[in-house]
Amino acid sequence: MRPSLRLAAVVALLVPVCLLAQVQGRGGAGRVETHVDQGQQAPAQGQAQGQGRGGGRITIPQQEEVGPAQALRSLFTQDAYTEYEILEPGSESFRIKFLPEQNRAGSTELINGTRGGSEGSGVEVYDPRTGKPLKFVYEPSPSNPADHQIRATLAMPVPEGGVGRVLIYKTYKDERTYRMDGQDIAWVRSLSGYRLGVVLPKGFAFISSNVAAQLSTTTAGQLKIAFANPSGQSNPVTVRARKTTAVFTPSKFNDMFFDDIKTLYDLDANGAVKVEQTYSDYRKGDSATLDSLGYLPLDDLKVIDLDTAKAFTPVKSGKATTVKLDVPITDDKQSAHLRITGTIKDGYKVMNGELVFERTLHGLRNTILLPAGWEVSACSQSGTIGMYQNRAFVALINLNSENEYKVTVRAHKSAAQ
Repeated sequence: MRPSLRLAAVVALLVPVCLLAQVQGRGGAGRVETHVDQGQQAPAQGQAQGQGRGGGRITIPQQEEVGPAQALRSLFTQDAYTEYEILEPGSESFRIKFLPEQNRAGSTELINGTRGGSEGSGVEVYDPRTGKPLKFVYEPSPSNPADHQIRATLAMPVPEGGVGRVLIYKTYKDERTYRMDGQDIAWVRSLSGYRLGVVLPKGFAFISSNVAAQLSTTTAGQLKIAFANPSGQSNPVTVRARKTTAVFTPSKFNDMFFDDIKTLYDLDANGAVKVEQTYSDYRKGDSATLDSLGYLPLDDLKVIDLDTAKAFTPVKSGKATTVKLDVPITDDKQSAHLRITGTIKDGYKVMNGELVFERTLHGLRNTILLPAGWEVSACSQSGTIGMYQNRAFVALINLNSENEYKVTVRAHKSAAQ
């Protein structure tokens, strides 16, 4: 086994499930952000650990020592979503749906870099705001002609305070990833993305999957697993499937990891909490309902269209609050990209020198940023701890289908403050 592959295997085994990956930062205007393909080369046969189909043991050479990872400084993990649809047996191909983002103000392009070994074809690029095709070039990478990249032209330069995004479809052919074991499918790929999905061909059922995942049936009757890779590190995934005569009924629930919602609770020094929530709304129509206001009683409410960085005017009608969209959503390629901000008064308490933040949280990703000078002493749910601008934070990832859970975070003030 090559040293790089041995190291990837060790990282996948040793990194806790809740470790956060570094996310892309902001840079100078006009810069182009490169998103490397999230599927890495699968290990060659005989290099995986476990028991083969014939019952024999497959061994791995002694692992290399792994050094410490960098301290966590990013409030959230990467935002891209990737879905792999395995195509018909014998094709060695799979169709990818990829939703990357570009944060650098002034940028006019987004580059999706791929790697050698995967033969790319059928590239399509769309603007998620309008659903219309975008201009792109599929070309060899300037740094390595064996690799390729998609250079997509954004619908508009990324505005200050906004986010650029594209929807990419592409087909890869890779015999190392997609193999046949007799009549069975064996799909093996190291995935370094964060929110992921794998879809079987119609008429196939899972024999096994080595990742904990949500299992559902699509409207087309295909089985799909969906899961998160919170570390963002290389995560070897092996899926095996076989033909079946069973007919599967579409599930009544959706892929929970497709939801990109993330909420920041920024605790100030006076007991108030500044809330910032971003998400994509795919519901069709010319308005978006702000459902989160049902559990976020926000003062000083502001709603921003992240595609344009323009402010919306919230309109309250009964218990619902909505915003009028500049571009109505009419097809599945479209969505509204929103940011909600506001303040919760008396959002936490300090009792006997201990800070206590207690709240029922909603959605996949929630981060609690403590006031300066406070150190985390307890968290009732699984989360990671990091530092952001010299302030401690706890980042929580909800891997269960229940959309809400109660969390208590406790902290004590440093004596140096």
